[in-house]
Amino acid sequence: MQLKIMPKKKHFSAGRVPLILFLCQMISALDVPLDSKLLGDLVQPPTITQQSPKDYIIDPRENIVIQCEAKGKPPPSFSWTRNGTHFDIDKDPLVTMKPGSGTLVINIMSEGKAETYEGVYQCTARNERGAAISNNIVVRPSRSPLWTKERLESIILHNGQSLVLPCRPPIGLPPAIIFWMDNSFQRLPQSERVSQGLNGDLYFSNVLPEDTREDYICYARFNHTQTIQQKQPISLKVISVDELNDTIAANLSDTEFYGAKPGKERPPTFLTPQGTESRKEELRGNVLSLECIAEGLPTPIIYWIKEDGTLPVNRTFYQNFKKTLQITQVSEADSGNYQCIAKNTLGAVHHTISVTVKAAPYWISAPQNLVLSPGENGTLICRANGNPKPRIGWLTNGVPVEIAPDDPSRKIDGDTIIFSNVQERSSAVYQCNASNEYGYLLANAFVNVLAEPPRILTSANILYQVIANRPALLDCAFFGSPLPTIEWFKGTKGSALHEDIYVLHDNGTLEIPVAQKDSTGTYTCVARNKLGMAKNEVHLEIKDPTRIIKQPEYAVVQRGSKVSFECKVKHDDTLIPTIMWLKDNGELPNDERFSVDKDHLVVTDVSDDDGGMYTCAANTTLDSVSASAVLRVVAPTPTPAPIYDVPNPPFDLELTNQLDKGVQLSWTPGDDNNSPITKFIIEYEDAMHEAGIWHHQTEVSGTQTTAQLTLSPYVNYSFRVMAENSIGRSVPSEASEQYLTKAAEPDQNPTAVEGLGTEPDNLVITWKPLNGFESNGPGLQYKVSWRQKDGDDEWTSVVVANVSKYIVSGTPTFVPYLIKVQALNDVGFAPEPAAVMGHSGEDLPMVAPGNVRVNVVNSTLAEVHWDPVPLKSVRGHLQGYRIYYWKAQSSSKRNRRHIEKKILTFQGNKTHGMLPGLQPYSHYVLNVRVVNGKGEGPASTDRGFHTPEGVPSAPSSLKIVNPTLDSLTLEWDPPSHPNGVLTEYTLRYQPINSTHELGPLVDLKIPANKTRWTLNHLNFSTRYKFYFYAQTSVGSGSQITEEAITTVDEGKLAMASRQVDIATQGWFIGLMCAVALLILILLIVCFIRRNKGGKYPVKEKEDAHADPEIQPMKEDDGTFGEYSDAEDHKPLKKGSRTPSDRTVKKEDSDDSLVDYGEGVNGQFNEDGSFIGQYSGKKEKEPAEGNESSEAPSPVNAMNSFV
Repeated sequence: MQLKIMPKKKHFSAGRVPLILFLCQMISALDVPLDSKLLGDLVQPPTITQQSPKDYIIDPRENIVIQCEAKGKPPPSFSWTRNGTHFDIDKDPLVTMKPGSGTLVINIMSEGKAETYEGVYQCTARNERGAAISNNIVVRPSRSPLWTKERLESIILHNGQSLVLPCRPPIGLPPAIIFWMDNSFQRLPQSERVSQGLNGDLYFSNVLPEDTREDYICYARFNHTQTIQQKQPISLKVISVDELNDTIAANLSDTEFYGAKPGKERPPTFLTPQGTESRKEELRGNVLSLECIAEGLPTPIIYWIKEDGTLPVNRTFYQNFKKTLQITQVSEADSGNYQCIAKNTLGAVHHTISVTVKAAPYWISAPQNLVLSPGENGTLICRANGNPKPRIGWLTNGVPVEIAPDDPSRKIDGDTIIFSNVQERSSAVYQCNASNEYGYLLANAFVNVLAEPPRILTSANILYQVIANRPALLDCAFFGSPLPTIEWFKGTKGSALHEDIYVLHDNGTLEIPVAQKDSTGTYTCVARNKLGMAKNEVHLEIKDPTRIIKQPEYAVVQRGSKVSFECKVKHDDTLIPTIMWLKDNGELPNDERFSVDKDHLVVTDVSDDDGGMYTCAANTTLDSVSASAVLRVVAPTPTPAPIYDVPNPPFDLELTNQLDKGVQLSWTPGDDNNSPITKFIIEYEDAMHEAGIWHHQTEVSGTQTTAQLTLSPYVNYSFRVMAENSIGRSVPSEASEQYLTKAAEPDQNPTAVEGLGTEPDNLVITWKPLNGFESNGPGLQYKVSWRQKDGDDEWTSVVVANVSKYIVSGTPTFVPYLIKVQALNDVGFAPEPAAVMGHSGEDLPMVAPGNVRVNVVNSTLAEVHWDPVPLKSVRGHLQGYRIYYWKAQSSSKRNRRHIEKKILTFQGNKTHGMLPGLQPYSHYVLNVRVVNGKGEGPASTDRGFHTPEGVPSAPSSLKIVNPTLDSLTLEWDPPSHPNGVLTEYTLRYQPINSTHELGPLVDLKIPANKTRWTLNHLNFSTRYKFYFYAQTSVGSGSQITEEAITTVDEGKLAMASRQVDIATQGWFIGLMCAVALLILILLIVCFIRRNKGGKYPVKEKEDAHADPEIQPMKEDDGTFGEYSDAEDHKPLKKGSRTPSDRTVKKEDSDDSLVDYGEGVNGQFNEDGSFIGQYSGKKEKEPAEGNESSEAPSPVNAMNSFV
């Protein structure tokens, strides 16, 4: 359980509620407020608030002050140890302790030496609730020793040789800062050829004559004591080859001579470090400095690479003309092999530095103060990391827990102390010590056991006044142990308020997100715990917002005229607004020409200086509003007719009031070209991440010339402004100056975090990375954390580069994991992300479904049941069950061919499914398999079943052969799907007369083993229609139909067949096309001659004797007047259209060709008269009684025509 003391809050900003927690678990630096009026009787263990650094280097010329401050209730007392034993300050007159504090003051100014008080100090602050201890403070005085005296020989070198001038400064505390100067205290110039190493030595890649001088002096500056020590000057002379011979004889006896051979051009070699490989160890968080200095002629150039990766962006810096590589804030990821390359025109040389990054302990989770009530449980957790892994040790009130008094409520489990059923005697201060060979961390955390009834700390009967439609925040700061529960009530008899409309904050505050008029009233806060109850009333009033209902308007006036701005304000009746007019955000000029009268500002005798922005500001005690308008003063001289155009672009962009996350942009509007500017559009460019791309930032009213812009961290901003009027938008202004915002930790984490295994033993964690704009700083990385959801494992974390995927290997198969991906950069971490759940990789299911059962519903449908497999055996996301089924063979054994397997999948955890579309009277086999995201599991045991008989399909074919005068023979093939045992065939037939009427139906049963049947005693020359179907014991199947005609004799039947065959021959079709072409030519000739005025006999006869069968064509549908094709109403098949006596009469053949086609009447002419005249026809003969009404055979027609 956690306890909270909630303070009284005076003001809240809209949309944000500060949650002030005085006492709660998991919040650092917890306090019980020592307000004597409210909480004077509460006790609190000591807390160290200030102490000197662990490594404390003092100035021996000043008094020693070792800080130790702490607070608690009652106030703590202080004691010290020195070098592990009690330090009795009363016995040393030079040592005093500040009153009310544990800070030691050692007076060495009057007497005594600083070296006397060197040692390891530790402070203890103690009261009745426990004891807190400080770090071990190592006190050492600073030292600035002198150089040892030495005799330095002059150095003579030939032009081009290399040289190292040693410095070897004395060892001081802290280490000295080294630099080289001459006698005039001027720094010696350095370059790629001459430079100072990290050890202070001065390196020459090759010397030149201008390097000759006698005052190469190494200086050591000790900042702590503000002293500078000087080495003896070194003399260097660089001579040419001719001078060398003359100098050797004269100076060899008393001069140190470097090299006898002249310096020639040569490839590089390293002066430092030596050899081809070296090692470097650095601590996490420090600056890694790697150095390579080479000699050679010409002067070598140094390059750096990382062999197993890339150098970190934004953390890599080069010093000393690229001879020194520095990486800031190093981490374990920076370990590896770094290679420096020295190169000149004659060659190159490499050196590999193997870097290992170790880490002193650093906190993962430092223990936090814990406040409990009697009988409750709690935990203290101390987690740290380092390289090597730090050891965790616990102390109680400064004493190791192994030798501290036993507490039955306490149980230590590694880095965790578990408290159960605590009592007041359990109060104590616990220390966690995490240490390895590179350092230690020490944290104090108290356990304070309190039993207190609820107290309301907010004053009673506070009146809150809030503007309508804004949030209302009603305070109820409280304290109690155990933690009280808070309820709010409205009115005297109201029920408890719930979070469907209200927001109940942990600190007791009631938030009304959108306060309305009906929110006015009295609200009661009630705090309860098992020790009692407390309540408090507050009052809420909702006020109407202040609004400007008539705003000042943009004005253009001539110099010397008058202008008036109007500003009407509407406000709540109980609030008194204050109206103020401003010019350019400042006070109005002290000029009698400016007058304010109620709702108006009037300016008379306007001058050029009066132009600018005028603002009407209305303020009440609760809100404020403002509106602005621009006054533009123009010359009174006549101007030409206005030209309306888009505005000119703004200019003079200026950035002011520059903050970390904000800046004010101001500009001067361009000419509006006679159409007032309605708005300004502000865009920005991020030159660091997206150079050349402009993004929309904001828009402001056309009366404004400034805008307060909200910015993001670590963005190199440039701004531009466009003006818009009723005509259109101006071109952009010139870009403003660039403004680089400071880097900050990311304020958001990657999205779309997912965990999904691709193999049975891995977990692939993916996310959508932040873009450069969202990174908020350099060195964007991601901390990927994971742990099994259902286990007790700790989070495993790894920091990766700016990527979007990380693969965790060696995971168990399909186990739920909690996953977090947190963004970080060189500044810090993003907020703690929420954990999402994923799963490691799936594997194929292990178990087949059991107890498979089949229930045959009917001949085409079966229902399958099975028992589900255990979920653990699925080893993945259960997607469903899959049924494989196939037809093994027909029960009638007429069809034994294998049928392709069919598959049906049933989603989810179903245990039954239907198999539709089965073949009746068949034997099927099936099995069932479980399916997950990886695939299918093993198949269940094959299960067979039979489908019952069904009705058969239609017979495969039906043919009528050997027609005679009174008989027809039928041949057929059995049904392709008998769907059972055929019992018989049913044949039904009936005659069709010349008028297409159906005669009586005859029903005939035929044995199932027959495939041929002859019908005798039929009528001659009669068409019959046949209906034929098979039957099983279940019923009748689909029928097949056919038609046929009995004939007079075989010869005429054969003749009809030949005629039909001729009509389908290619040569016959070609002949008919030629005849049609000839008739078309004749029609065209007749048409031409008639147009010339001639009247032909055909036309005369047509006028005198109109053919009654020739009717004009209907205008609406393009068909002949009364003609209809009887074929549309006949049941007879196409191709059986000869008359029943199989003859063609001569009289019919004398007809016009229009009678011999199927629907070709309209092919010849419009009135049908020409063909009748040409063939010598006088009138159409009536058809005989037994003839078909259809056109005669095309063959007979052609014979007649010819």
